[in-house]
Amino acid sequence: MGQKGREIVKMNVDELINLLNKALSDEWLAYYQYWIGAKVVRGPMKDAVIAELTLHATEELAHAELVSTRIIQLGGTPVLSPEEWLKLTNCGYEPPFNHYVEEILNQNIKGEQCAINVYNSMLNITREGDPVTYNMALGILAQEVEHEEDLQALREDLELMLLKSK
Repeated sequence: MGQKGREIVKMNVDELINLLNKALSDEWLAYYQYWIGAKVVRGPMKDAVIAELTLHATEELAHAELVSTRIIQLGGTPVLSPEEWLKLTNCGYEPPFNHYVEEILNQNIKGEQCAINVYNSMLNITREGDPVTYNMALGILAQEVEHEEDLQALREDLELMLLKSK
């Protein structure tokens, strides 16, 4: 933990660390949601969906790295056990019991929309109080918005393909 790095934070650092651990839990669950979805997805356009889900999983893991690094910089401890992820999560986790491509896409779109809300809220909370966390959240938010757009485009392509086949 850097002393000066913590001193510039003009908000309750323990509350910020808690907020970040909630986001870290979301990132781990999002990583797994994408990863497992890419393994079990079935139906039309599954190869394109697998490629997108695999890419998004990698990016969610990178978000977890950023968030955990920020927690450590603030003198905190990143959430240590997967059991805690489900207790701390903002966005939850939906097991992909229905493997059909459209259902997998819908689950992940819902997750991205929640993540957009979480990071937008984090921006509002840290705007004046912590420029480092603010910048990190801004970068992650931009990727979450891109993820939602990518997934919605795949869903639209699937819907058009299904309409044409009727």
